[in-house]
Amino acid sequence: MKQELIFLGPPACGKGTQTNMLSEYLGFPHIDTGSLLRAEISKGTEDGIVAKSFIDKGQLVPPELVGAIIGKRLAEADCKNGYVLDGYPRSLEQAQMLEKINSDVDKDLDASFRAIYFDIDTQILIDRIVHRQSCPKCGEIYNKKFKPSKVENICDKCQVELKTRADDNEETAKARFETYYRETAPLIEFYENKGVLRKIDANGSIEEVWQRLLEAIK
Repeated sequence: MKQELIFLGPPACGKGTQTNMLSEYLGFPHIDTGSLLRAEISKGTEDGIVAKSFIDKGQLVPPELVGAIIGKRLAEADCKNGYVLDGYPRSLEQAQMLEKINSDVDKDLDASFRAIYFDIDTQILIDRIVHRQSCPKCGEIYNKKFKPSKVENICDKCQVELKTRADDNEETAKARFETYYRETAPLIEFYENKGVLRKIDANGSIEEVWQRLLEAIK
């Protein structure tokens, strides 16, 4: 049976780490919307050129265009047994688009769809964002409080200096959570009503959350 998995949760809830691990564990492609858009732009595809025109003006890429790019990716051969989709959908409109995409791609396939919600304490999220660091070379994410590098401020893999984003501060973090709960949280009710939502406690260590995630996808 084809396994289709999407992930919901506020910024810094741990989705990125867990979905990367799950992709490797299941052997399914990990599809990140942001990376997918950047790849389209980098390759200079027709969709990428149009997306870049909006981004360059500081505007959001239209939902129809994002949906078209996602749809093409989910129709590729490596998704035939399943996928791990991170960062999409972000709204009820996109959730409805994804239903149409899956319907078109799956056709007569037997498919299982689940939305996994990472439930976590907001103060922990703020701490994760404020103390977050990343490697400018390989993209590895660290956290001074929860997941420090072996040598302070130096990437374990690349031995280059770690960077902290200018917008990783408490004020910006709270604003991002307000946006999330206003725009994305309604998806929780949407998928709950469809009987496909699984909630996991995202408080705790990476390993603890990982074990809960494995239980949720059974």
